[in-house]
Parts: sequence; structure tokens; C-alpha cells
Amino acid sequence: MELRTRPHQRFVYRAQTMLVTNPLGLVTGEGAEGLYVHNSRLLSRLTWSIDGHPVAPFAVSDVGPDAMLSYAEAPDATARHENDVYREASAVHLELAAFLDNGLRLRADIVNHSHHDRSLTLGLHLAADFSGPAEADDGHPQRLGGTAVEWDPARRQVRFRLDHPYLKRAVRVRLETEADSDWRDDALLVSLSVPARDRRRVEISVAGILDGREHTPGPGRFTVGPPADVVAERLGDDLPELRVADPGVQRTWDTAIQDLASLPLGRPQGPTALVAGIPLYDQFFGRDTLTTGWQALLALRSPLRDALRANAALQGTRIDDWRDEEPGAMIHQAGDPPSSVLGEDPFDRYYGDYATPVDYVAMLGQYHAWTGDTATALELLPAARRALTWLDRYGDLDRDGLLEYRQRAPRGVRHQGWKDAPDAIVDADGREQKDPIATCELQAYWYGALRNIVPVLVAAGDRVHAVRLLGQAARLRRRINQQLWLDDLDGYALGLGPDGQLLRVVSSNAGHLLLAAVATGQQGQRVARRLMRPDMFSGWGIRTLSTDNPAYHPFSYHLGSVWAVEQASIAAGFSRYGCWPELHRLARGFFDLAELFPAHRVPEAVGGLARDADHPHPGVYPKANAPQSWSASAVVLMVQALLSLRPFAPAHLLLLDPHLPDWLPELRLRGLRVGDAVVDLHVWRHRDRTRWRHRVRQGHLFVRQSPSLRDPRARLGRGLARLLPG
Repeated sequence: MELRTRPHQRFVYRAQTMLVTNPLGLVTGEGAEGLYVHNSRLLSRLTWSIDGHPVAPFAVSDVGPDAMLSYAEAPDATARHENDVYREASAVHLELAAFLDNGLRLRADIVNHSHHDRSLTLGLHLAADFSGPAEADDGHPQRLGGTAVEWDPARRQVRFRLDHPYLKRAVRVRLETEADSDWRDDALLVSLSVPARDRRRVEISVAGILDGREHTPGPGRFTVGPPADVVAERLGDDLPELRVADPGVQRTWDTAIQDLASLPLGRPQGPTALVAGIPLYDQFFGRDTLTTGWQALLALRSPLRDALRANAALQGTRIDDWRDEEPGAMIHQAGDPPSSVLGEDPFDRYYGDYATPVDYVAMLGQYHAWTGDTATALELLPAARRALTWLDRYGDLDRDGLLEYRQRAPRGVRHQGWKDAPDAIVDADGREQKDPIATCELQAYWYGALRNIVPVLVAAGDRVHAVRLLGQAARLRRRINQQLWLDDLDGYALGLGPDGQLLRVVSSNAGHLLLAAVATGQQGQRVARRLMRPDMFSGWGIRTLSTDNPAYHPFSYHLGSVWAVEQASIAAGFSRYGCWPELHRLARGFFDLAELFPAHRVPEAVGGLARDADHPHPGVYPKANAPQSWSASAVVLMVQALLSLRPFAPAHLLLLDPHLPDWLPELRLRGLRVGDAVVDLHVWRHRDRTRWRHRVRQGHLFVRQSPSLRDPRARLGRGLARLLPG
């Protein structure tokens, strides 16, 4: 069985350049197909011909994330001379390569297998509309103005220019090979003579021109190699080596690491902060960059470091209702699709997200805990302080001690917690809720932020503020458990609605309170068991909403689908509370899900259908991205959850409590970095217990087993753990 995300499309990408094609590697103008640079579709058609006959490749494949290679027969090259050796195949074939690096470089090799010279005309058929990706994907590309086409025979190039008074967009397509060329009938025509038993190469460069700046493509080369080499080249990180006994888990890990290495956005303030997802979210999303960087910390450091820097650079400075911006607010998204550049929406710099500021504060603490990089933590601490001030001043609208969001921007985002779809928040009767809303997971994130930042404040010498935040966190935890715990539902309410009423909804949001350790030990166990009941656990993962809710829809965005990023966060919560049977079932479903997809690549979201005889696969959310950065990072966090790893690099300390399932009897992690130390871990099952040993290869590190929050042996461990971030 092989389940495909977006089966009608292929895509290759690098930084903010993306090529979306049909399954044959051609851009025909259907849907989102096209060449995009900085979220503008510069080419809406890109197909080939030989002597006016369309070329249809018979073999197509991505070569890494940023290149594509296809093979095709010349469509009219089947005629043979009497003395030709008989061949089943055409006498001429094409090798068509596309390389993305700032722009697009095309390479066409025409190979003549016959014993006679061959003259032919190679055609590259082009069109441009300059639409944004979302509009193109919806089948309604933007009509921004006319397109002027300018042919320069001396330079062998054609230039498409958008005729718009304010939006400066153009693309030039240049024949780099010395050959006779012409522009006719929307095609760049290249006249060639290919010697017998020989080949000719044609190179074409495609450069976007945005606001007068030309994005010239690189030379074009296939980049393949071991994941560690790719990570070092793209991210500058040293990758630990994971080896596990289960080949499916191993393949899922390897693909996840390769995807993470392929997704750096290249923003000047933080070049290795990662793109949210391909093909629709090839831009900067604040909480996505932070969540991905945090979930991947076991393997990679630079994505979170650069995400923290990039988010700090975009922090709000003023009150602007068009953007939902206030001083200290953190960015929701920052992109440059045409609609945003023209001011039709605020998404070139939009702040309507309550998850980003709490995530920023918490994840600065997590970065410090993993790396011991006090210099960077102190450099970024002022941004975290401003975010904390924003939470106190603007986040708690009614001063009840809980965060509640409200949309002010007329074209902004209604729901500003973890689930941001317009219909994401409902009551027990399935009715959509209007803002203001205080969702339960936002309160847990706030609690985690208050606790995680404390060691950074201590490192800065601000013990008074650290103590104050610990007290605030304790009060917040009591308030959450008093106001949002529902004993009859074995879990937490989805939140408080606009009139302060409890939203008595069983949802995945409750699992986030285990991740932040808001629940008591008994509450944590009850939440874990509740989330694994059939109305919530599909067999592949935990649904966003119970099937018992009238609003449930398995292929919705947030009303019953299954999100990989959330599975890992909830799994980490299960690990904290020692809910090992639940963790093992959840992890098994997660890795089984990965096996359904090519290369074991887990997409953004899958359907919530139950895993049964009638549904051997769950389907995919129709507009899902793959790769999606936080689906890739979820694989790393899932492994961390099975090991129950908790580092505190400033104290040269690593706590763990590994519990491997019977389907994963052995795991080796070599080169794990905690601060300046490097350690190897070997974990294996012996009968029904998990054993481990370690070897510190570099630096100083204390490695200790610390039982979970529910373990009767955990009193000392809990006392120690409470001193640590997380």
C-alpha cells in the first residue's frame, strides 16, 4: 500500500523558490502548478516539445529536495533508415533536469542513438500570471494585470513583466547555450543539430525579478549524500546517529532529518529557521519555526537558535489593529504573496497568534537547557521579557488570570491558539464559537513559558524576577486545574467561551497540558487514558476532536483530523507522566502511519477515519503539505519521548527514563550533544524491562535515571525535575 499526499502534484524547493508540477514533471497551468519565487507564481506554464510535438516523460523523479530529473522520448523520432539497427525505443531521447537555487536552471540533454545526424527544434512553452500560491491552489489564480512579453534576440532571452502600477514582478528566461533561437507562439525555440551517436546539451536559466532585484539561479547540480553531510552543509549542525532495530522507524527518522535539512528559509536574521511546509506554506510562520526547532533539539540546534533570532527581529513595536499588533507581540506569519504586498490582507507581517509569544519564552528556556549557550540566551532575553510584558498587559483581556484571544484585524485570523482554522473552536453541540476565547492549551503554554525561562533569568542575575515568575506559574497551575478540569470527562475543557462558559468538549488540546506538566499525576493518567479511547484515538493517531462531537469531520483541518506535530507533543506528555502503554500505542500508530507514505514522509495532517477493515488507510487532509517541517520534527520528539530525555546543560546534567516497546527492542544514539558534552546511549529491552548504558565521549555530563511523575520512586526525581525547565 502506498498513500500519496497531493497525488496530482510533484514539487521541488529550496529556500523561497519552489517548482510545482504535474506527475510528469510538467507545468501545465492546472491548480498550483508553477514556478514560485517569494510566493509569486512567475511561470504558470513550463512544458517541452520537439518539432512542435509535446514531450511526455516516461520516467520522473525528484533528486533530493531541490532537483528533478525526467526522461522522455523525442515524439517524432521513431522513423528509421533501412540500415538502422532495430530498436524498440525511439532513436532520440531527452534527459530533462530542473535545479532550484535562488532561481531555476533547466538542462535538456538530447541524445541521438541513431547512426545519422539529427536536426530538430527544441521548444520550451511558457506563460506567466504572477498569482499567489493559495489562490492558484484553490483554482482561482489572481488576475493582477496584463503580462507584457519582451523578446531580446541578442541575449537569447524572453522577459515576462506584470503590468501593475505598484507590484513590481517580472521573470526572465535566458538560453545560456550558444544556438539559434527564436520566440514564437509562446515558446522559446532552439534549433539544434545532434550528431549521430552523440548528444547536445541546452541550458536555460530562469530568474525572478522582484522589486528590481534579480534572483539569479545557481549553476545547477544534484546534491545527494549521507544525511549528516547534508545537515552539515545546509544547517551547520553535527547530527547524532540513530540506529534502531525497526527498519520502518529507521526510515522515518532518516527522511525526517533529510526534510529538516532541506527546509531552511534563509532569512538574514536567522538563515536556518525553517519553512512551515511545501507547497502552501513556503514562508515564515512564527510558532511553526519555534515548534519545529524545539521538537528537533535532540538532533539539531541551529533551527531553534535562528528561529528565536528571526522571531525577535519581527517582534511587535506598536499598536496596529490592521495587523493585530501590539508592543511585544510575536509574529504569526510574515510573507510576500501578492495580496499581502498590495495591502489586501495583513499577512506580510501579522501578529494574531497567542501561541507564538508563550512558545518564544518557553523555547528560549529549552534552547538554553539543551545547549548551555548562555550568551545567545542572554542576547535574546530582552525579547522574551517584552513577550512576558505583552502577555500580562494584552494577553489577559478580562484580568481573570487566563489568556484569552480576540481578533481585531478585519482580515486577520479568528482563532489564535494552537488550532487556527476559522471553525476550529466549537462547543459540545458542535456550534462554532466567536472570540474572545481562552483555550486550555494556551494556559498550559503560558505555564510552561513561566517555568522554562527561570534558569535564563537566573543566569542573567535576575533572581527576583525568576522567583516572581515561579509564584505566578504556581498560581496559574492552580487556576487551570480549578477552572478547566472536568472530572466527569476525565480531562480538561477545550476552554472558556466568549461569555466565560466552559466548552465541555473532548479534544486533543487536553494532551498539551500533560506536555507542560499542568496536570497532577492522577489527572495526567486519566487524560492519557481518555485520549486513547476509540472516539479520540483512530489507530493512527489522536484526533483533534472526538467523533462524538456533532462538528466532527475526518477531513477537516481541526475538527477530527490527525496531526503529526500534535502526536509527538502529546507523546512527550505521556512520557512525563509515565503512561507507557498509551505512549507505546501512540508511537506504534505514528510509525505505522509513516509507512503508508513514500519515503515514510508523514504529511501535515491525515484523516481521522478509524483504522479498521473498511479503512486500511486514513486518507489525507486534502490540502496537506508534505514535507511539513513540524511533521518532520515530530519524529525526533517521538524518539525523545520513548527515551524520556530531559537535559539541563548548564548543570552538565541529562535525565532519562527510557521505556522501549516490544516492537522496538534496541536503540543506539551516538553523538548526542548536551551543552559542550557528547554522549552515546545504548538502550535495549531485556525481558519486560528497558536497560541502558552510556558513554560520555566529550566534555563532562552526569547521566541519571529520573522516574516519571506518577512513579512511586519518583519523589526525589520530581524534586530534581522541578528545578529544571520543561
